[in-house]
Amino acid sequence: MRARYGTQGVQALRDWLGMLQAQKGKPQQQQLQAVNAFWNQAVLSSDDPIVWGETDYWATPLESLGRRAGDCEDFVIGKYFSLLRLGMPVEKLRLVYVRARMGGAGSSQSIAHMVLGFHATPAAEPLVLDSLIADIRPASQRPDLTPVFSFNGQGIYVTGSSQTAPADRISRWNGLLARMRQEGFRLP
Repeated sequence: MRARYGTQGVQALRDWLGMLQAQKGKPQQQQLQAVNAFWNQAVLSSDDPIVWGETDYWATPLESLGRRAGDCEDFVIGKYFSLLRLGMPVEKLRLVYVRARMGGAGSSQSIAHMVLGFHATPAAEPLVLDSLIADIRPASQRPDLTPVFSFNGQGIYVTGSSQTAPADRISRWNGLLARMRQEGFRLP
């Protein structure tokens, strides 16, 4: 971190590891709140062309912390791997592509966006961890979001279908995991 991002990167890494250590063994709801708040505060929202000089780049948690900036995918990736690190079962977490309505209830304007879904049980309504708003809400309280598909390390889930596909079909996911391994992450 020091070589790539200087003392600011080292401090961001220490802050992240400190938050994770403080949340070990805490109730899941508290972990969700802490992780969501940490990433929403530690990283500034910015577009990939500005931060990475690429149209669409999925940053590792270390890259996002080092740059202190990222887009919606980067927030979700940081939250996802933080919760896995805390021992959250992978089947409870999904990275969810959504269409996010912008401009209020009557607006027809929407953007592609990503959020993290937490499923307490397979049949439970997911809770939504989002970089656009600070609080975690059940999906039913987010009428501004329309899910398109979701995925995790176990597979891809298409809204309205019971079939799954292997997650390795998402090339950016594969590239992200390869860079994380190079950074020393032990992945589930």
